[in-house]
Amino acid sequence: MRKLTLLILAAMMGTTGMKAQNGYDETKQEVAVGLGVLPNSQFLDMFEKVGGALAGAKFENEKFFGPISAEYFYHVKPWLGLGGIIVYGQNKQDTYLNHEMIGKNKNTYITLMPAAKFNWLRKQHFGMYSKLALGATLRNEKYDRLDGRNSSDSELHVNWQISPLGLEAGSPTVRGFVELGFGEQGIALAGLRYKF
Repeated sequence: MRKLTLLILAAMMGTTGMKAQNGYDETKQEVAVGLGVLPNSQFLDMFEKVGGALAGAKFENEKFFGPISAEYFYHVKPWLGLGGIIVYGQNKQDTYLNHEMIGKNKNTYITLMPAAKFNWLRKQHFGMYSKLALGATLRNEKYDRLDGRNSSDSELHVNWQISPLGLEAGSPTVRGFVELGFGEQGIALAGLRYKF
């Protein structure tokens, strides 16, 4: 009877150990993909449109795609993840001058940012966090004019993401998330996260 009790206790301790290893705090790495709205790049395009309007230009049929982002974090502590974010966005629009279409603009944005994620509430199926990122955006502007005088220009500028509030829910390894903040990932962001 004593041997059986010891075997049962050993099995329970082994199961508890396995459960802890599969818990949320035991996973060290995470990857995520998300889609946001109203990134910094879109605000930049809006300001440029105001400048163009002052010069007599008009922009129509605007289509902003993205921002789509991918993230990777390595957790040096259960509450602190360090990693990086890559973001892609694109804006297309028709340009008019004196009510006549003169061409099409296409702006492409690729952003790389080192980042930190602070998990300040960590439960097995729910979490809350904040995120900070600072990096650079490569912006390529391509202008196709109807008169054949096409042009292309690229520039690099500083960019960021500050998300004071992030909520995630699901299993310890796969979770959906939403974030509120501002920056190149947008003022609101939603997606899926996988921890391993």
